[in-house]
Amino acid sequence: MKTFEEALYYLLSHVQPTDKTENVAIHRALGRVLAEPIYADVNVPPHNNSMMDGYALHSFDLEQNSVLEVGQRIPAGTEPEPLKPGTAARIFTGAPIPEGANMVVMQEETEQVGDHQIRITAESTQPQQNIRYKGEDIANGDEILKRGHKLRPQDLGLITSIGIGQVSVYQPLKIATFTTGSELLEPGDAPQKGKIYNANRYVLAGLVPALGFELIDLGSVEDTLEATVDAMQQAASIADVVVTTGGVSVGEEDHIKPAIEQLGSLDMWAVKMKPGKPLAYGKIGDTPFIGLPGNPVSAFATFNLFAHPYLLKMQGANEIKAKPVWLEAAFEWTKPGFRREFARAKLVNKNQKTYVKIYPQQGSGVLTSTVWAEGFVVIPEDTTIAKGDKVAFYPFNPINE
Repeated sequence: MKTFEEALYYLLSHVQPTDKTENVAIHRALGRVLAEPIYADVNVPPHNNSMMDGYALHSFDLEQNSVLEVGQRIPAGTEPEPLKPGTAARIFTGAPIPEGANMVVMQEETEQVGDHQIRITAESTQPQQNIRYKGEDIANGDEILKRGHKLRPQDLGLITSIGIGQVSVYQPLKIATFTTGSELLEPGDAPQKGKIYNANRYVLAGLVPALGFELIDLGSVEDTLEATVDAMQQAASIADVVVTTGGVSVGEEDHIKPAIEQLGSLDMWAVKMKPGKPLAYGKIGDTPFIGLPGNPVSAFATFNLFAHPYLLKMQGANEIKAKPVWLEAAFEWTKPGFRREFARAKLVNKNQKTYVKIYPQQGSGVLTSTVWAEGFVVIPEDTTIAKGDKVAFYPFNPINE
């Protein structure tokens, strides 16, 4: 069996990133991957401005007199006049600093003296205080986002802050899938002896769009080699990647393997992991194929751990692997295994500290564990874990997505 690292390395080394791009408006760009870097052609802020409501003045005048004449009023969005010596300007947050001023005193540190004068009551002041300077955040010419960056809400704000209204992004991948298996029922069907409901179809129906990709569900396919070959050909002709669950073993009723071998090439792996030992990768003509295990938890785990980074890399994304959070275990693992285990787990808080707890039943058919859990805890090969040991926790939904 391949180790987890060997299988993942092999899979990612065979990715051919997409080169299909399009321009989209910023309001449609959330979750998309940049096909070109973003450069600023303006300064942010575009001018020196006030960090707060208060009074703009020069430190020299304050040294001479704590009472100053208020010579002008500067709301945000207006062009101020130069500051006259010996005066202050009433200024508001974001408003331009007038020429001749080098500091802002917040209004809470002043008091009114008559109609047009203020007294500075601050215990201490210094030049440059409470001023945002031109280009302090972004300078003209800065690269603010790199090609391959997956756009988050804050990224859209950053892009619009420099006046850009549309961006070049990679077109979303098209992922085709279909279902085989005479034992499978669809939701709404009456229960039948020896049959189960097709949970995997709907897990994929959620996982694929959640990554920002287009799902092409070809539905249920007759459980024969001929029908499987036809479905494979159709899927490969309209999609960038074909992803299926189950049917990749060597049993007489498993038609995925011979169908792929008839149409292209197939590498089958036994990965040294649990859940999800069987995993397949190959080509249908030139179209990549990923075959996930048939057990629901195994399909969910291998999609997250293998298909997820593969598809992100193919989409052109730079960040494709989740980063672990190292936390103390609130569980014991007393029986070491020869395979790496990805236990379904969630975070719990106790005494103002965060721990990791695992679901009590870790079988590959226990889909309730994936609903209860928030991520995977990695339990390395030949390892036991005691309460309080540090373990690596990988959330199902990384923050950067």
